[in-house]
Amino acid sequence: MPDDVFSVLVVEDDWKIARVVKVYLEQAGYRITVASKGRDAIAALAKELPSMVILDLMLPDMAGEDLFGEIKKLADIPVIMLTAKSAPEERVAGFALGADDYIVKPFNPREMAYRVKALLKRAAAREAAAPAMSFNQGLISVDGQKHEVRKRGVPVDFTPSEFSIMLAFASSPHWVLTREKLIEKAFGHQFEGFDRTIDVHIKNIRQKIEDDPRNPALIVTVHRVGYRFEADRDV
Repeated sequence: MPDDVFSVLVVEDDWKIARVVKVYLEQAGYRITVASKGRDAIAALAKELPSMVILDLMLPDMAGEDLFGEIKKLADIPVIMLTAKSAPEERVAGFALGADDYIVKPFNPREMAYRVKALLKRAAAREAAAPAMSFNQGLISVDGQKHEVRKRGVPVDFTPSEFSIMLAFASSPHWVLTREKLIEKAFGHQFEGFDRTIDVHIKNIRQKIEDDPRNPALIVTVHRVGYRFEADRDV
């Protein structure tokens, strides 16, 4: 899919930063809409659903985390958090909410454009790639084309990042996957200096598909190595 079909909503109240993001992404071929406030972003989302949102967490009229929740209620689209909050625990909190990437200010605009491109291409490839797979006599099913996970036939709400990880597990049942391998298979690039954020995504996935998330039977931890999807694929 060519890059120029993608639209990106940039939610940023600093006009200088918003302008830099807009210029670089337009040069990369994306169609850009800028909103400086949370309520303006909600209005823009109601008018047209973008392919991706780049979200500043510090907005003048509402918390970026609250706006993130509103975005995810509307659609399952990738969201990159753009923020001055740089502490590891703040990054963990961002990924725990379901963010697909986390960029700290000040940032390199070329790197930001690369991350946008990689995330959008991954989302497009995921939609066109994997066939439907079913495990443990229909307990869990993963459909790459529909971008859907079901548990006992009931759809489960997954973020794009969570779905990419689940797809990686489904394609390699019973194989031990290190954090690095999971990131490679699911994202195709490293999270900048913080690969432990994969643990946050695993925790969220377990909450959604395990009968007892505290004692997981599907996604099990292999001590000091990584994780394994302990499920048998249905014929």
